[in-house]
Amino acid sequence: MKSAVETVSPTRAKLTVEVPFEELQPSLDAAYKQIAQQINIPGFRRGKVPPMVIDRQVGRGAVLDQAINEVLPQKYVEALEENSLTPVAQPEIEVTKLEDNEVLEFTAEVDVRPEITLPDYTGLAASVDDVELSDEEVAEQVEALRERFATLSDVERAAADGDFVVLDLKASQDGEVVEGAEVSGMSYRVGRGGMIDGLDEALLGLEPGGSATFESELVGGDLVGTKVEVAVSISQVQEQELPELDDEFAQLASEFDTIEELTADVRERLGRGKRLEQAAAARDAVLEGMLEKMEIPLPETIVADELNARRQSVEQQLAQAGMTMEAYLEDEKQTIEEFEADLERRVRDAVAAQFVLDEIAKTEEIGVDQNELSQHLVRRAQQSGQDPQEFANHMFEHNHVPDLVQEILRGKALAILVESAVVTDASGNPVELKRLLPDGTIAPEETESAESAEAGDETAAEATEVAEDENAS
Repeated sequence: MKSAVETVSPTRAKLTVEVPFEELQPSLDAAYKQIAQQINIPGFRRGKVPPMVIDRQVGRGAVLDQAINEVLPQKYVEALEENSLTPVAQPEIEVTKLEDNEVLEFTAEVDVRPEITLPDYTGLAASVDDVELSDEEVAEQVEALRERFATLSDVERAAADGDFVVLDLKASQDGEVVEGAEVSGMSYRVGRGGMIDGLDEALLGLEPGGSATFESELVGGDLVGTKVEVAVSISQVQEQELPELDDEFAQLASEFDTIEELTADVRERLGRGKRLEQAAAARDAVLEGMLEKMEIPLPETIVADELNARRQSVEQQLAQAGMTMEAYLEDEKQTIEEFEADLERRVRDAVAAQFVLDEIAKTEEIGVDQNELSQHLVRRAQQSGQDPQEFANHMFEHNHVPDLVQEILRGKALAILVESAVVTDASGNPVELKRLLPDGTIAPEETESAESAEAGDETAAEATEVAEDENAS
C-alpha cells in the first residue's frame, strides 16, 4: 500500500491511498465465501458455489463492492498511522480508481488535530477576586436552617406574603380545563414564585374558603406560553413559626452546644465554598491566559457539531424549566445575535482548551492507571445519578472508556498547568491551589502526600469537565 497526504488546511488533510490488488485478495475471498452461503444455485451445495459461477449469477461488481467496503476502513487507518495524522471527525471517502486485478485507489478527506507548539507554560500569572464573606450571607444561611425546623399553624385571616396556603388550582382555555394544569390540596408559600405568573398576587388577601381568577400563560407542557384563565381557591392559611435563635436551637439543629458555635461552623463552611469558587475562577483564568498566548486553528466541523449540541442542550433545559427562548433572552437582556456570538465564543474556547490540554498531557507523558479510571467512573456515575456498575457497563459496551481516559488526562494536564502558575487575589495575596482539598480546606504543607495529590487530580478532573462541557446557558 502507498499513501500520500495533502494539507487542505491546518485542520484538514486529504489522503490518497493506492492498494495493490493482492492486498485486496483476502477480502475478495471472504466476500465470495459469504455470498456462497447466501445464494442457492442448482447443482451446487450451499457454501460451495465456485467464484466464477457467483460472477455469472451475482456479478463481479457486487463481490468487489463487498470486498472494498471491508478493506477501506483498514487501509484508511493504516494510512493515518503511516502519515502520523490524528482524525477528529469521520472522513469523506471516495473510490477514485478501481482496475480489476490491478489496483484500488481511494481518497479520504478528514478533519485532523492541528499541530500545536506549546509556549512555556510554567509560571503563568493570573489574578482572581478576593474571597469575601459577609455577615449577611452567614445570617441568610442560619435563617435557612431555622426555616427547616419551622412549624406551621392555621390562622383565620387573609393570606400575607410568606404565609403557606393549601390551594386548589385549575387552568382553562375557552372554558375547557387544560390537561395537566389542575392541582388539588397543594401546599404553597405565598411570594415564592416559580409556579405561574399572577398566582402570588391573586393569593394575597384571600381568606380560607376564598377564591380568585386571573389570566396567565402556561409555563410547561406542550402548550407552554398559551394564555389561560386560572381559578384558584384556598382552604387553609398557615403561618410559619421559626424557632428562637438560641443555644437550644443549636442543639436541635446541629451537633453544637451554642448558637455561637453553630454560626462559626456556618461561616467556616461558607468560607470553604467561597475558596472552591475562587479556585475554579483561578483555573479558568490560568487556562484563559494560556489560550491567549497561542493561536490554535480549529476544525470547523467540530465547532459546528458542538454548537448544535449546546443549542439543543439549552433548548432542553429551557423546556424542562417551562421557559421559551424568547423569555430567557429577555431575562438575560440579550438579543439572539448576542446569544449566538457568546455561545460560539464559549465553544471555540472549550475546543481550543481540549487541544492544549491534550498536548500538555502528551508532552508531560501523563498516564492513567486502573484505579484512577475506576474512581472517575464512580464520580461520573454519581454526577449523573446512576448506579456505578450500570454506568461502567454502559461506558464499556458503547466504547466510551477512551473518552473517560481522555478526560482524566486533561484533568491531570490542567492540574500541572495551574499548579505551576502564579495566582494572586485582588489584594495581591497568593492563592493556594496545589494543596486545596475537595472540601475547600488546605492540606498542611508538611503532610502533602497521597491525599492532597488525589484531591488535586479530582478537582482538576472536575475543572476539565467544566472546560469541556461548559454550561452554555
